[in-house]
Amino acid sequence: MTNAGADMRLEVAVIPVSDIDRAMRFYDSLGWRLDADFVRKDGSRAVQFTPPGSPCSIHLGRATGLFLIVSDIEAARAELTERGVEVSEVFHSGDGPGRVQGADPERRSYASFASFSDPDTNSWLLQEVTARLPGRVDTDNTTFNSSAELASALRRAAAAHGEHEKRTGGQHDENWPDWYAEYIVREQAGEQLPA
Repeated sequence: MTNAGADMRLEVAVIPVSDIDRAMRFYDSLGWRLDADFVRKDGSRAVQFTPPGSPCSIHLGRATGLFLIVSDIEAARAELTERGVEVSEVFHSGDGPGRVQGADPERRSYASFASFSDPDTNSWLLQEVTARLPGRVDTDNTTFNSSAELASALRRAAAAHGEHEKRTGGQHDENWPDWYAEYIVREQAGEQLPA
């Protein structure tokens, strides 16, 4: 088996803290960007910081773990399984506490997961991300780590552009490359997508 396969980017390390507010003050004083601070459906608090210039962030929490971001959760899970790794079934969070089997029904970004552990019980969480939250990616620095990742973004743009053309009377759009480019940059940056 070759090394080529699903892109899995190390994006988040969860670090344990005893006092989230104290930890937030510390990381803020370092000049790290606060990406998220919200309460989840289960009542737990999600806080994420990113060091300047880093593609990897930290979550403040009670447990530890590492997040691998993938653009296709099923393909990433299948690849790991083919390599002999015991991977959980794909799951998402439902309306209540706990996991619900299967990918998020709306295939929302940040909502579908699978998990596995290494032989030393270090935990890894695969998280499907196709559109970024606002502020997470610099719009002046749109990048792709592989041709497969770019192709996936182009497929999403093509599907959205097809809907755009239906709404505009089914006429061929001569400026489709500009539309695709704008869609992909906005999607990566977590901004409002073109209609």
